[in-house]
Order: sequence, then C-alpha cells, then structure tokens
Amino acid sequence: MEKVWLTRYPSDVPAEIDPDRYGSLIEMFENAALRYADQPAFINMGEVMTFRKLEERSRAFAAYLQHELKLKKGDRVALMMPNLLQYPIALFGVLRAGMVVVNVNPLYTPRELEHQLNDSGASAIVIVSNFAHTLEKVVYNTQVRHVILTRLGDQLSAAKGTLVNFVVKYIKRLVPKYHLPDAVSFRTALQRGRGLTYIKPDITNDDLAFLQYTGGTTGVAKGAMLTHRNMQANLEQTKAAYSPLLRAGHELVVTALPLYHIFALTVNCLLFIELGGSNLLITNPRDIGGLVKELAKYPFTALTGVNTLYNALLNNAEFRTLDFSTLRLSVGGGMAVQRAVAEKWEQLTGKHLLEGYGLTECAPLVTGNPYDTQHYTGSIGLPVPSTDIRLVDDQGRDVPPGEPGELLIRGPQVMPGYWQRPDATEEVLKEGWLSTGDIVTVDEQGFLRIVDRKKDMILVSGFNVYPNEIEEVLMQHPKVLEAAAIGVPSESSGEAVKVCVVRKDPSLTQEELQAHCRRHLTGYKVPRIIEFRDELPKSNVGKILRRALRDEHLKARQDAAA
Repeated sequence: MEKVWLTRYPSDVPAEIDPDRYGSLIEMFENAALRYADQPAFINMGEVMTFRKLEERSRAFAAYLQHELKLKKGDRVALMMPNLLQYPIALFGVLRAGMVVVNVNPLYTPRELEHQLNDSGASAIVIVSNFAHTLEKVVYNTQVRHVILTRLGDQLSAAKGTLVNFVVKYIKRLVPKYHLPDAVSFRTALQRGRGLTYIKPDITNDDLAFLQYTGGTTGVAKGAMLTHRNMQANLEQTKAAYSPLLRAGHELVVTALPLYHIFALTVNCLLFIELGGSNLLITNPRDIGGLVKELAKYPFTALTGVNTLYNALLNNAEFRTLDFSTLRLSVGGGMAVQRAVAEKWEQLTGKHLLEGYGLTECAPLVTGNPYDTQHYTGSIGLPVPSTDIRLVDDQGRDVPPGEPGELLIRGPQVMPGYWQRPDATEEVLKEGWLSTGDIVTVDEQGFLRIVDRKKDMILVSGFNVYPNEIEEVLMQHPKVLEAAAIGVPSESSGEAVKVCVVRKDPSLTQEELQAHCRRHLTGYKVPRIIEFRDELPKSNVGKILRRALRDEHLKARQDAAA
C-alpha cells in the first residue's frame, strides 16, 4: 500500500528509522548508562536506583550467570516478578550475559508456568518469593536447575539482608526434593557477581533477546522470538513517534503496566532508558489509592496504560486533585481507548490520550496517533516509521480502497517466528508479511480503524485470552459435556470472558465451575459469565460456532437496552 500516511506525519517525525543504530541492546544500554550515570533510572517503594547503580548491579548479575551458574550465550532465563527494582537489574543482567529473557506473568497457575518453562527450556528463573509456591509445584517437571529468589520490599540498599532467613528455610525445602544447589537470594547473587569478572559476549542484532509468550488459536502459548534488532527497531519507531514531546534526561514515566508485558517493556523500559529518563515502578497498580499517593510525590511527565487504568484513575477523587502541569505524553494501548475516557482525560489533564496498536509479534508498536493529534478520533493511528501495511480479503487479495480487510504488517519490528513452532510461524508469516487477524479500514490520510477481529482472541484489559485454552480447562471438569468461550463487551475491562456450557451432570453449578477455572487459569482468564445451555450452535461439520454465540449475546444485550 502506498504510504499515504507520511503526508500526515508531523514535520519532525521521520519516514524511516535506523534499526541498527546500536549493535545490540547491550550497546544501547551501556551507552545510556554512561551518558546518564548519575540520573535516576528506576524508582520503586521510595528507593532510587541511578543508571550507574543499574549498570553495576546488572554487570554483577551477568557475571554471576556466566561464572557461578555457568550458563552460556543463548540460554534462557525466566523472570517472574512484578515491577520491582530487581526486574531491570535481572533484565539487563541476562541480556548483558548474552542470554535470552523469558518474561513470565507472576500470576500464572502451575499449569501455565510449567508449559512456559518447558517450552522455552529455561535453565534458571528469578522469582519473587510470593509466587515461589507455584514454582515449587512444577519445577521438578522442568529443565530449571537454578532458582534465584527475591522478595517484595527487599530494598537493595538496606544495610542487612532481609532475605537470609527466608531463603535458608526455602532452600532446605527445595534442595532435598529437587536437587537445586544454586537456589540463592537475589542479593547473594549480586554479592557473588561483584567479585567475578564480567565477560562481554559477542552479540549481534540478529541474536535472540526475548521469548515473549502469547496465546494461540490452538490454546497453546507460543514464544514470539524477538531479536535485539526487533526490539531496537521498535524502540526507534516509538522514539520517532513520541520523542518530539520529550526531553532527553528530563523525563519521568509512570510504569504501572507490568514490565513483563511487551507494551511496558518497550515503551516504558527500553525507550526511557535510551532517553535517560526515570521509570517510576508501580508494583501493585490495582491499588489505585496507593498508585495515586505515589503519583503525588513525583512531577511525572509521561504515563502509559490501558483504558481500564485510565478510567480507574479518572474515577479517583484524589487523582483529580493532582498537578498535571509537567505531563507531556499519555499513551493508551493494549486495548481500545473508549471515547468517554479519552475525553475526560483531556478535560482533566489538558493532554490528549494517544491511542496506539501493537502485537507481541511486533515488539509491539505498529500504529499510533500522531503526537500532535488534538482530539479523540476512534482510530488506532498511523503506521509507525519503516512500517508497511496491506489489507487483504480471505483469499489474500488486496482489498479496494476504503474496504475492510485483514491487516498485514511488514517491518524491522516483526519477529522472525515462533520458538520451535515452524508450522505456527508459517501460518502467520508469509514472505515477510505478518497476518494480524484484525480486520481494519484505512482512510485517505492513512488512519486505521479496527472493525472486527478475525481471530477468536479475547482482549481483557490489554491481555490476550484464547478461547481454546479456556475450553480445554472447562473440558477437564468431569461434569462438562461441551464448552465454548467467547469475548463479550465489558465496561470495566473492554471485553470479558463468557462461557457457554452443556452439562454432562445436571448438578454442576456456576460456582463449582468458576472454582475449577480459578485453580487452572490466571485471574483475568477466569470466566466472568457462565451460561448453561442444552446445546451449542455448530456448523455442518460439527464445529462450534463461537460467532453465533457472540451475536446472540449482543442481540440479547441490545434487546435488554431497548
């Protein structure tokens, strides 16, 4: 497609970026750490970590991985923690050691965690003690042989180690059963690493940096392989789109989204590291009152989030009294930004809420509204620099101008494929074009609008939920005969999971089924609505018609509103 959107770009946004500006993320990080050594890099629970401290601690952690654990270039290391100072230390330590980061949602159930650890082949895991009970249930069934434990509130500058007693007690439980002699505290790992010589690995932009897991139509989470070049390209694309609003070395971004999520990883962590900005890490964003108290302490200049976060903030009386004079950039992603939320945000802060769109497979940013956008448009914006798009029909043919079609993407941010899944890769990647599964339209200026989702994916507060995974869990219940999961509109989370179930045993209750789901699924995947039916709609070959169920739900909702 002709890049008509370039004429709408602000004059200081380039048409192309250089994805090889740095030789690797290691080079980018070390360059920033040198330039901004005494600037605050991360702030969490009242503790400030400068770029210098981050560089020293991540180098010590890298040396520990290389020498004490004897891990090699390309080995996978899982990180399972919320937003804490330990996360960026571990993140850049793993990358600087030449290894691959496997981000893990701390709220995963044992079943979900076991799959991701086994699929990635992770050799080590850094985990917060609060979630160690989940790991304990599955670690013996994985290749993980090194556990590094940290704890909420374990401030790294404390004079004495607060983890010692806990770790000793925990290791005594782990070692005899699982033979994990290297189970240590994060603090101990850093202490040992400081006495070791860090060896900078030979890493190029083609090397793998992250295995970022995303769901699939088969219900099996797949690892999107993101190279150093993919991540740097998207960093540069994001920087090109938003940096005219930002001043290098003078920014403070509020990071309430978890850094293990690709949106915050790129837009908050990597971008603001490169810009010499500070990240205010929010460990528990669900505690809106606590979040607002943190915001009141700092003159924040940028904020990213999903629609539900912005909506919750707007409905908090204390938040509405804050000083927004320093705020320059507000970005909404992960799910659709609602008009009411965007308009209220603009009224309160005087700043437009810029909606963007992306995918894990694209590291993630694909489109975004220009920084000079004045009002809510309902659009996901324009393709970012160095990005090509196509709109195609079901036969893969380009659709006429103005017609809806499936969005295909090509650019330096597009992953090379899924980890050890050539068939799944072939399904979505053809001749460099990534199939998104989203049906969009594009106007004469190049603004895109999502009109439908080709895939059955459900988007709950910015997190992907795949029906097959829900259905697989439901079918494990002995009283379930058939099940179908769909996404339905939700004012609080954009979409919510609804399941339609045919009972094998009439004694099955909604409460019983929800309790079953909670045991096997992360909270946001647990069905909010359970509907028992005598039968499910099926095609002539017996395939359950999820779309028919969605249409029924929407019609019933419209009828009720009328």
